[in-house]
Amino acid sequence: MASLNHFFSNRRLPFPFSLVFSAYKAGSRWLYQVMPKGLYTRALLIIVVPILVLQSVLVIVFMERHYDLVSRRMSEAIVREIAAIVYVLENYPQEESHERIETMARDALELSVSILPLEPLPAPAPKPYFDVIDQGLSREISERIGKPFWIDTVGRSRFVEIRIQLKNEILRVFARRSQAYASNSHIFLVWMFSTSLVLIVIAMVFLRNQIRPIVRLADAAQAFGKGRPVIDFRASGAREVRRAGQAFIEMRRRIERQMDQRTTMLAGVSHDLRTILTRLKLQLTLLGETPETEGMRKDLDEMTTMLEDYLAFARGDGDEAVQFTDLGLIFEELEEEAEISGRPLKTSFEGDQEVAIRRLAIKRGLSNLVTNAAKYGSKVVLSGTNKNNWLTLVVDDNGPGIPEGQRDSATRAFQRLDSARNQDQSGSGLGLAIARDIARSHGGDLFLEDSPLGGLRARIRIPS
Repeated sequence: MASLNHFFSNRRLPFPFSLVFSAYKAGSRWLYQVMPKGLYTRALLIIVVPILVLQSVLVIVFMERHYDLVSRRMSEAIVREIAAIVYVLENYPQEESHERIETMARDALELSVSILPLEPLPAPAPKPYFDVIDQGLSREISERIGKPFWIDTVGRSRFVEIRIQLKNEILRVFARRSQAYASNSHIFLVWMFSTSLVLIVIAMVFLRNQIRPIVRLADAAQAFGKGRPVIDFRASGAREVRRAGQAFIEMRRRIERQMDQRTTMLAGVSHDLRTILTRLKLQLTLLGETPETEGMRKDLDEMTTMLEDYLAFARGDGDEAVQFTDLGLIFEELEEEAEISGRPLKTSFEGDQEVAIRRLAIKRGLSNLVTNAAKYGSKVVLSGTNKNNWLTLVVDDNGPGIPEGQRDSATRAFQRLDSARNQDQSGSGLGLAIARDIARSHGGDLFLEDSPLGGLRARIRIPS
């Protein structure tokens, strides 16, 4: 559909075609809005809608014709029997034959016949518009008998009364309604809808079993994307679903193997570099306190800090397990650390504080954001909310902020926006990048916005 829209949008169409295409696009948008978004519901509709359409066609076309045809044939049979009685009465008018005709009609034709004295027929009653019996009998009596008649198909629910005016008498006939129309059509409808219901139930059970492996695969992929452990997942279902599940398992194994190799490499690099830095610090200590050694000591301290930042960024948080953590305690710890550092921090939280996260990673990310904000602003506020299955952590400051066009670059590794921030501040340029990677490892992201305090707002949003 998107390719079709793109194909026509790049061409100027004549008026009728442009009108049709506009209607098509409007209908497509409306259909997309009203259609269910779940795979199970959509697949069920693909099965149910054709069944309903087929049933409707059967009821409208087949049942209407069958009902009308059978009812007309049954009406013809009754009228033929009545015409035979009329013929006998007109050609053999003996009084003693009336009783025999009534007996014959009752026993052989299952009709209740009586001969009444000649009198005016009752006034015509309102004709039921949808009554097939009245229409069929009236048409057949007019064609086959051709005498004045009166029909009552409404008065008695189980019988039809027919009066025909002869030369010297009135023939009154009572027939069962079931003799004049197809009374068993509802059985066909019951069977039709019952079998359709059984098929729909079977389709629902089958679809649920087929879609369950897809749901498990989606849950496993979502959990793995959030950094949570994927327990007891195995490929199952249809062949294509099993292929997708097996591909996910292989992808997870490769990623976990790569993370293990990276962790091992970083552990070796960290050990070797720390050993060298420790040796240098020891040598500076042996040289004594001089202006030159003081500068070299500051350089070593800054190098150690930068090394820790690089290793933290490269290591990530994949080695930490997800566990339920009280964010209120993390906020208190950050507030205490900020107070010790002489940079007051105001915190607040709304909603459930128990959230499944990597505790050390989230604390490191928030610490980076708070430290970064405290470098460039005199007022820092940390707030959090846990609502509608989303955890939002916000750090506001009243510093100079970051221009909107440079915010995307600010979250990249080794990026320092000295034009927007204090150039005297040292750092590795990894604070925002580490916070963003931590947010993304939890299935969320980091957003930089304008702060109500006038500076920068760093907002972490992750699913809870």
